[in-house]
Amino acid sequence: MTEEAPIFTKQRSPSAKLMGSEFVSFDAETATVTVSYTPPPSFASPRGAVQGGLIGGFLDEVMGTALLAVTGGELLPLNLDLSMTFCRMVPLETITAKGRVIRSGRRVAFLEGELFDKDGNLLARATSTAIPTPVPSAGAEKQ
Repeated sequence: MTEEAPIFTKQRSPSAKLMGSEFVSFDAETATVTVSYTPPPSFASPRGAVQGGLIGGFLDEVMGTALLAVTGGELLPLNLDLSMTFCRMVPLETITAKGRVIRSGRRVAFLEGELFDKDGNLLARATSTAIPTPVPSAGAEKQ
């Protein structure tokens, strides 16, 4: 079941905007969110592909979005670890990211993220162990 979750239009981080993110879908049954990213030219490495640390940003963002979706906009992850595997260079073109909540409880969440190119090739994968934390209030963000 795919649904449009209003949290994606109300709760977008500045980093998500910087990365050129666009919500695609949320499947509640599989706890999977799909997001597309269009990396700006400034994300290029000397090889002409997206720089590795910025790839981590895409994966971190999509995994966090998955936890946000699964909890109805209530919780975001505070990462304890983030492990990444790079399979191919990430091109400076629109890519698709899938983030999943593998398991989540009150104290810990296990998350997974993947990036794909326009042909469906796996570009990178990440896993994270995180502490689910309340979304900061709008007033707290301005401080």
